Amino acid sequence: MPEASPPPYLSYRNGTIAVCIYLPPKVNSPGIWSNATSPSEILSFSLPLLEMQLLLMFLITHFVYAIFKPLGVTFFASQMFVQTFKNVLFTPGLSLDIVQTIAGFGFSIFLFLMAVKMDAREVLRSTRRAKVIGIVSLLSPMVIGLIVYQSQSDKLCIMERMIGTIIESMTSFSVVAWLLDDLKIGNTELGRLALSSSTVCNMCSICLITFVSLTKHLHESTSNFVKYLGITILFIIFLFVMVRPLMFWIIKETPEGRPVRETHIVIVIMVAIGCSTFTNWFNQSPLLGAFLVGLAIPDGPPLGSALVDKFDCFARGVFLVAFVTTTTMKVNPNKVLSDPEKFNFSIVFVVSTFIAKFLSCFIASFWDMMPLRDASAFSLIMSSKGVVELQYFASYRGIQILSESTFTVLALSILVNATLIPIIVKILYDPVSKKYAGYQKRNLIHLKPDAELRVLACIHGSESARAMIDILDLTCPTKESPNVVYVLHLIELIGRDSPIFIAHQKLDNKVVTCHENILAFNHYSEKNGGLVTVNAFTAISPPKLMHEDICTMALDKQTSLLLLPFHKKWTMDGTVVENENTMIRNLNFSVLHQAPCSIGILVGCGLHNWRRKLMKSSKFCSIGMIFLGGTDDREALVLAKRMARDPKVKLTLIHLIPDQEPVKTVDWDMMLDVEMLKDFKENEVGDGCNITFTQQVSNDGKQTAKFVRSLTADYDLIIIGRRCGLESVQTTGLSEWCEYPELGVIGDLLASMVLDSRVFVLVVQQQLYIY
Repeated sequence: MPEASPPPYLSYRNGTIAVCIYLPPKVNSPGIWSNATSPSEILSFSLPLLEMQLLLMFLITHFVYAIFKPLGVTFFASQMFVQTFKNVLFTPGLSLDIVQTIAGFGFSIFLFLMAVKMDAREVLRSTRRAKVIGIVSLLSPMVIGLIVYQSQSDKLCIMERMIGTIIESMTSFSVVAWLLDDLKIGNTELGRLALSSSTVCNMCSICLITFVSLTKHLHESTSNFVKYLGITILFIIFLFVMVRPLMFWIIKETPEGRPVRETHIVIVIMVAIGCSTFTNWFNQSPLLGAFLVGLAIPDGPPLGSALVDKFDCFARGVFLVAFVTTTTMKVNPNKVLSDPEKFNFSIVFVVSTFIAKFLSCFIASFWDMMPLRDASAFSLIMSSKGVVELQYFASYRGIQILSESTFTVLALSILVNATLIPIIVKILYDPVSKKYAGYQKRNLIHLKPDAELRVLACIHGSESARAMIDILDLTCPTKESPNVVYVLHLIELIGRDSPIFIAHQKLDNKVVTCHENILAFNHYSEKNGGLVTVNAFTAISPPKLMHEDICTMALDKQTSLLLLPFHKKWTMDGTVVENENTMIRNLNFSVLHQAPCSIGILVGCGLHNWRRKLMKSSKFCSIGMIFLGGTDDREALVLAKRMARDPKVKLTLIHLIPDQEPVKTVDWDMMLDVEMLKDFKENEVGDGCNITFTQQVSNDGKQTAKFVRSLTADYDLIIIGRRCGLESVQTTGLSEWCEYPELGVIGDLLASMVLDSRVFVLVVQQQLYIY
């Protein structure tokens, strides 16, 4: 008769639990068939038990998520609901400790990857609005939370009060990024503002939490506090003096377009684990070391994206499920309900800090002209809680800083928060109609005179690249207003499934022949001696998704002007149309309707060589600007005026007016037109500009067409506004014959004359959507 196995634990009446273990420990099972008479015996081995628990957690989590997903419940909230099945998953004793150890390690990898995705420089680069919102959203709930704690008759320990308030007041970048990804609004203006603001808030709160954690050493001695503070500072210096240069060396050793070597990936992970162990040695959370190493790694390709691609799926899908499940199992509602007074106080504290955070974000965003519904959705996103806050609460509960009842209330508040906020945000915010809409005016009219001009130039080949450089060369960059050019080389995805996005590195003494178009822009930058900065990218994607690459980059880089080549391609001598690319035309239409900034479509890209010879033979570049009125024409006029600052440019502004202005009320648009033309009429433009202003009478479309045809031989470049949907006396009847509506009626006329005149045409459309 086989010897009966002892129970894994012995419970006594006084509440003591004696844990029994096997020596040597039973880890690997000989298999289920060796215990056919007692199959449950296999669960007495730690490894099969761990595997079974991880499998059950994974299955139950996805089962719960499948049930609640139609209601809008996120995957994280579903993970927290799994703790309902804790009796199925765990038996008392060692099993929870083993899973917790695995989950803790996995969460450190998850937090490391989230730090890799975070750009710490965003704190410095953030707009004033993002910085204000980030700081206010942290300080407001902190002040309210401390006031609420002070009002309690039963005073808590100072450390619990401070830590609980800071964590409840923080906004985690990782939580916000995950929520935006679930809601699919990460690329919207609202989503980007939330990411920038949460980065500021997150970094400030981490500094506060680290400092408050160090103050516990003051109770021991001042020398201990100074010692641990010095170690922390030296560790951070070590990361950014030694570790970060190591990461840049790995990036430099990685050939462009090639994956990072496996050896380098292993080195990075070992550095993260080593630093995590080090922070644990000097009485800080091991998660702090992993997080700080992640911040030291440059985000994006090639290194950052390689780490995320390799580890993110496993860290989220397995380790994070185990961490959330084991952490929520520490929640003990019975403990809270046994003390109603403390429970009521905790509820008041959580609700007060949430309202303070929501109102501070709402007022700051609404005051900055954000619509009511968007401001409400944004405030809810900034008030969201998730796995990072849960980890903080569990960590400080583990070292007895937070009491069991306080931890339970705060953990349950996270569950309520993570369940309701995504549902409400979906109701308030429509991402489809506002995906690339902006809250700021990103156009040329509202660009400050001393601000840099950010331009996104899209190219499809060598012809469009050279023509774009010629146009950019005319924008007259100066020290006060330099150009920042983002070049996006668009290539159709053929022969593979996944799109590719490449950020080109500026490597010394390395010339890549397949990137000759990118090199042309780098030479353009060098020629302008510091007045032009070029950042080049290549996007290989399906044609139906190319507009998303363009609009996302324009939104991300905060460009004021987006340049697109026309879909017609002429031969080098400009005599015949070489081809018409329908894919490029559809792309231009999509960008025109969704771009978050002003747009310019360049017609005549194939005439580069002919045009360059003409410009070299002439002392001046002659530019004509046809003005009828409206937002697009005003935007085009601002661009023409900027070009006219170049002493080698002659600008002729032609104002088309009817013989007799029809009787109508003076509207705001007309007043703006008059004000824009005022300086030109009085010849008071200044800045040494060579500008001529003329007026031309036109009473119908026929006269306009005849006049426009007479202009094409006199200018190297003609700039016009698109004026989509605007009808006037001067363009009567032209829309019926319009072949290229993406250019407007005047642009359509000029495009049809390019073969005869060989003139460049730039059609400008002002930013459409501003909320």
